[in-house]
Amino acid sequence: MALSGKTVERLSIYRRLLTVQGFSGEDYVYSHDLAEMISGTAAQVRRDLMEVGVTGHSKRGYRVDEMVAKISELLDQPGGTELVLVGAGDLGRAVLGFIKGQRTAMRIAGAFDNDPTKIGCLIHGYRCQSIDALEDVVRANGIEVAIITTPAAGAQEVCDRLVAAGVRGIANFAPTPLQVPDGVWVERIDIATALEKVTCLTRAAKAFAGSDK
Repeated sequence: MALSGKTVERLSIYRRLLTVQGFSGEDYVYSHDLAEMISGTAAQVRRDLMEVGVTGHSKRGYRVDEMVAKISELLDQPGGTELVLVGAGDLGRAVLGFIKGQRTAMRIAGAFDNDPTKIGCLIHGYRCQSIDALEDVVRANGIEVAIITTPAAGAQEVCDRLVAAGVRGIANFAPTPLQVPDGVWVERIDIATALEKVTCLTRAAKAFAGSDK
């Protein structure tokens, strides 16, 4: 099944809304209810759900349990997905804490850093290992997904090592783009850019509102 990244992103949000934010006790939900919560359209919701084989009832809407099950079949690898994280600084610690607190099929197989003061320490229940052991752990566990939370200067080298060891998907929190070969997916999560975007658009919206007065 070939889905766009945006479709997968929306499906993940639907599942989170259905299981966490108010619909977990409901048997059915309408497409326009989900659309309203994500500031989207009911038509888009229906198209996304058709992609995973979920059909609704004209009077009752969609069965919540069926939606969650079908979306989970797509998003979750059977038996769960093991990941590695490289970069155990403040951001890396925050990401580890987030994953630890989620009911998710993702599991951290190893956290790595090159700082001797961090190696051997427990971080949210995960023991930080030396970066020297990275490739061995990735290969031994068949790891295909990694998280990079290093400073920008070391991110590309870490990326190259991960790809050479067999990783095919990277969530990149480092504040720099990564160059990867074909067949490797990189999702860039740029917190600074997101904040600058929010700040700029907020300022622009305020100026526009002021011009109408």
